[in-house]
Amino acid sequence: MTTELTEVLNDLIKINNDRVTGYEKAANESKDVDVDLQAIFHKMADESRKYVAELSNRVNELGGEMESGQTGLGKLYQAWMDVKATFTGKDRHAILASCEYGEDAAQKAYRDALATDADMDTATRQLITTQQSALKTSHDLIKKYRDANK
Repeated sequence: MTTELTEVLNDLIKINNDRVTGYEKAANESKDVDVDLQAIFHKMADESRKYVAELSNRVNELGGEMESGQTGLGKLYQAWMDVKATFTGKDRHAILASCEYGEDAAQKAYRDALATDADMDTATRQLITTQQSALKTSHDLIKKYRDANK
């Protein structure tokens, strides 16, 4: 297993940790606004918890060391969500727009992972591709909800 591949997988673990934190925050921000959004946000957080477990298992199987924590981007995402909420009064559209921003970041992380020069075995590439596809579905759902609330 290459160190490069470990780094790629660890980056995806971190972006998923960011996503969990972001959706937990979104669920909290929306608790006075919307019950149906809360259910979606909890589902999205659970989805990323599952991805973290899968990616962590892959790192272990390949003999690498797993990092924990969040990316700088994730912390930026959190700050951005805080700022946005201050200006908008935490309405449904603003919360969804913040979530979409985070989903865009996740998509970019997965695209970058698949485009890496790291030597990647078929099983790892398949895992990343499958997760990216499911995350794209989640992104599109958030976008659909956001657009319905303009």
